[in-house]
Amino acid sequence: MGGLPVEWEAEADLVVVGGGVAGLTAARTASLRGLRVLTLSKGGATDTSTQYAQGGIAVVAPHGDSVESHVRDTAVAGAGLCETDAVRSIVEGGVDAVAALTDLGAVFDLGRDGEVSRTREGGHSTRRIIHAGGDATGAEVQRALNAAGLPILFGAAVVEIVTGPEGVRGVIAVSDKGFGLVHAPAVLLATGGLGQLYACSTNPPGATADGIALALRAGAFVSDLEFVQFHPTVLFTPGGLGRRPLISEAVRGEGATLVDSQGDPVMAGVHPRGDLAPRDIVSRAIAERMRTLGTDHVYLDARALDGFAERFPTITASCRAAGLDPRTDLIPVAPAAHYQCGGVVTDTHGRTAVPGLYAAGEVARTGLHGANRLASNSLLEGLVVGERVGAAAGERVDAATRIDPAELTGGAPHALPRADRKLLQELMTEQAAVVRDGDGLRAGVLRLIGLLAESPDPDGQVRAESTAAIVRDLEDAALTLTARALLLAASARAESRGCHTRSDHPEPREELRRSTVVRLGADGRPQLVTDGTGLAPTWRRDPAPAAR
Repeated sequence: MGGLPVEWEAEADLVVVGGGVAGLTAARTASLRGLRVLTLSKGGATDTSTQYAQGGIAVVAPHGDSVESHVRDTAVAGAGLCETDAVRSIVEGGVDAVAALTDLGAVFDLGRDGEVSRTREGGHSTRRIIHAGGDATGAEVQRALNAAGLPILFGAAVVEIVTGPEGVRGVIAVSDKGFGLVHAPAVLLATGGLGQLYACSTNPPGATADGIALALRAGAFVSDLEFVQFHPTVLFTPGGLGRRPLISEAVRGEGATLVDSQGDPVMAGVHPRGDLAPRDIVSRAIAERMRTLGTDHVYLDARALDGFAERFPTITASCRAAGLDPRTDLIPVAPAAHYQCGGVVTDTHGRTAVPGLYAAGEVARTGLHGANRLASNSLLEGLVVGERVGAAAGERVDAATRIDPAELTGGAPHALPRADRKLLQELMTEQAAVVRDGDGLRAGVLRLIGLLAESPDPDGQVRAESTAAIVRDLEDAALTLTARALLLAASARAESRGCHTRSDHPEPREELRRSTVVRLGADGRPQLVTDGTGLAPTWRRDPAPAAR
């Protein structure tokens, strides 16, 4: 491995990379089936996007709702790129997945009738969103899964997925014990999103696109990376950077409205559902209104909502920290990077094109989200597909083979191409945010090439760096590789569709109603796949073993 010393070793039937809803659900399911599972998390127990999810879980309601209604709403939001069979499969799995989570101890809010309370969010035709702690659903999901007591190695980042002729053989990881080798025939990438590509995001600091880079380097396909969902209502403060508190869509679901600096409604006449239009439409409308007025934010008016602090305690605390009282003040908001709708191409049981490599949660592209994720479908997907991966991983147990460290030929983490993170974030925020155009995307590509040329010349030798410095190198390399893939895909999509808006191509084009697919070329650079492979090859062999 380029001279990297292997200072510790471990064996498992399944390595889970990431400690959020998808990863821990898979780990629990696989453990219950007798598999030896090792979960690696580069952060702490709550350093996940799951922890920060406010709105809830979209799951078919027992009355006045149906699977087909949820499928239709998802497809409309996905702007023609959802795979209907995948959507239906995941939606159908929602009730059982939530039941399993409840059995684990998760507690959801109840209405006055004693039934689980449900709210409505943008793009949904009915109230089907279940929630916990008012606006702390993700924190409750994370708490329940953490309480399961699964073995997790915190502070451990994956450097490389080791593969052979039969697929996955294990991973190289780095922890405070140094570089380690984990022998395993199955690996699940559950690493979350790419929000740290942008200067402002709702994502935690660890959302650095690690899974995208690991999958590409292992030979998997990624798809639809150009569809980055910008949450329309993120708490705005002048000069605020990094992770910003979001103002849940459920606030508008309960009756709040968007207004501009003149007090005029933002969504009037824009969409039949007004303030509850799909997120891409709301973000685009806000961006246009800010451009027209020359402002850097709009406002959310929630002053007429009764019991705001009780229904939304987390949001209330964020507002008060900024010196605002939602009962009397307008809440300043602006769009910020929130969710990657594309990712590593999988089937609905998490399988990728590389035997033994799985992906689930935000890092994966199952076909559920299409060009724009429907609100609260993310926790749903993590629960359903995570459980299925835990079951499907059993198919790899007989493929286990030990790795001879002498076989490893990869390079040191600091030798991976990487750009300065702050400059990369500025580039992506300027050229690949809510509204894009061809000139800007081309300028972004050229600037990124320039940033790579300005970066230190890697010599491939092992350096005496701290674990934190090694992880930082890995993250910067993952962000850089993912930015190259995203800019490539966004440049190729010369239309506006879902949460990808091109000002130079403002309308969708029927001939582009297909997913973009990217893989790593022999030169280590992302390249578009144009021969029709990547999305429906032979490895997509649903269904997998029943998960329960």
